[in-house]
Order: sequence, then structure tokens, then C-alpha cells
Amino acid sequence: MILTGSAIAEAVARGDIVIDPFDESRVNPNSYNYRLGAEIYRVHSGDDPDAKPRYERLEPADGRFLLRKGRFYLGHTLERIGSDRYVTSLIGRSSMGRLGLFVQLSADLGHRGAVHRWTLELLPALDIYLYPGQILGQVSFWSTTGRVLPYEGWYGRHDRPMPSKLHTNMSEH
Repeated sequence: MILTGSAIAEAVARGDIVIDPFDESRVNPNSYNYRLGAEIYRVHSGDDPDAKPRYERLEPADGRFLLRKGRFYLGHTLERIGSDRYVTSLIGRSSMGRLGLFVQLSADLGHRGAVHRWTLELLPALDIYLYPGQILGQVSFWSTTGRVLPYEGWYGRHDRPMPSKLHTNMSEH
């Protein structure tokens, strides 16, 4: 069951959800608007799908980042987001999609217990400027049923954009 906006605000006040910093004006009917953090990396992958990708940190010009169409980027949320009680789901906003930016195409579902700045997958269909602190997407929270397993994954321990670990753990896949 998804939490309503008022239930999200109440859970933040109780400490059951972490959104830090929290601004009640960004609460929606069933979600909360998160903002873009200060780091963005362009992901370079060559023609060899088995080769390890390279990551180039972008530097903002005039306080903004220019993302070029068809290139893939990793960013992060400005807010630390998560919960020991609820499952987190992070998606883009339709207003950004209508500008040609796809956000969180594949990894939108978080785990209970992971509280951090979330790595964002950014794929522009058109050239677009993004600003640190800009509202970029929304996060929702879901109740769970059944036995809860603790989250012990690598990605949930970091507060900056994290690259894929697929190439370092090939024996596990």
C-alpha cells in the first residue's frame, strides 16, 4: 500500500522515514519531490560491452550542468532518503520527461533500511540544462508484508553517485 503525502509527512515527523533536508512544501498527494545533488558524472562505455565503463565528473558552468542528448549520466539526490519501515520508490517527474529527460529508467525500487543520497540514472533525449537543487523527481513509500530481510547491499551505503559494480562481481551474475 502506498503512503499518501500526509502519511509521508507524519512518518518523517515520527522518524519512520528519513528525508533530509525535508520541506513540507514538496509533499505531493502520494509522493515527495526530491532535488538534484551537486555531482553528475558522464558514463563512457566503448563498443565492448564487457569493458569497464569510465566516469567523467562534470563541472557546472554558470551554476548549471549541460547534459547532451543520447549520453548517459549518473547524478544523486540532494536529500538523504530512506526508511527502516517502508520501501522507497524513486522516479522522475512527468514535467522533466516532457522536457526530454528520462530519470531512473531501471533502478527505481529501494530497500527497507537503505538511507542515503540515491544515485540517479539520467538519460536526456534532448540537450538539457540541470541545476543543483532543482526538483528532478519524486519518491514514494510503500508498506510491506511478510518477513523483512535486512538490506546489506553496497549501493545503500553511499551519499554520492555510485558506478555499477557489475564488472567487479562478474562471478556473482
